[in-house]
Amino acid sequence: MLENLKKLVCRLNLELPKNNLVTTTSGNVSARDPKTGYVVIKPSGVNYAELRPSLMSIVDMEGNIVEGKLKPSVDTKTHLYIYRHRQDVNGIVHTHSSYATSFAALGKPIPVYLIAIAYEFGGPIPVGEYIPIGDEEIGKEILRSIGKSCAILMKKHGVFTIGPTPESALRKAIVLEDVAKTVHLALLKGKPEEIPPEEVEKVARIYKEKYGQKNQGEMYETNNC
Repeated sequence: MLENLKKLVCRLNLELPKNNLVTTTSGNVSARDPKTGYVVIKPSGVNYAELRPSLMSIVDMEGNIVEGKLKPSVDTKTHLYIYRHRQDVNGIVHTHSSYATSFAALGKPIPVYLIAIAYEFGGPIPVGEYIPIGDEEIGKEILRSIGKSCAILMKKHGVFTIGPTPESALRKAIVLEDVAKTVHLALLKGKPEEIPPEEVEKVARIYKEKYGQKNQGEMYETNNC
């Protein structure tokens, strides 16, 4: 079942190591099927080189395995908690990407030092409190701390990004690591100035209204969280 969604989730998971967002078997991408409410997610502990659409796990909103011979990701309960409480979210990405996670290790948010942060995220990247792995507690803290953002740094853990589609959540994870690297390098040289909130709002609005392509009435936007 959900063959197309399994293919998509598998392909997006393979983008994580390709973009240097994970190592070994860490990280995961999931997607919710709006029609059935089922969630497709990467199986636990499987090497990315071995991933196939047929190995993806399908679970219901309570975490029961609907299809798949392998145990789903240990982060499944985190993903499901977010999906149950955010009907606008249909894709979630979790990574331990180096530069972004270095801020998570320090428990520090990433301020809006760059135009790219303004238009991609609409504000600073928040940081959530440290929560031990297990059950739904990480998901609860993500929703408590993420606010209007589509990305969050979880203290001493890593990165979670959300979006209306799994593709959009993946894009945010890739961009987040890129801007985190730039901010890290800038901080080695000095203290950057933050972009004022009113300018952040202006930049985000301009990109939302003008950036991308219109094709038969459809707008492809960058800052759609």
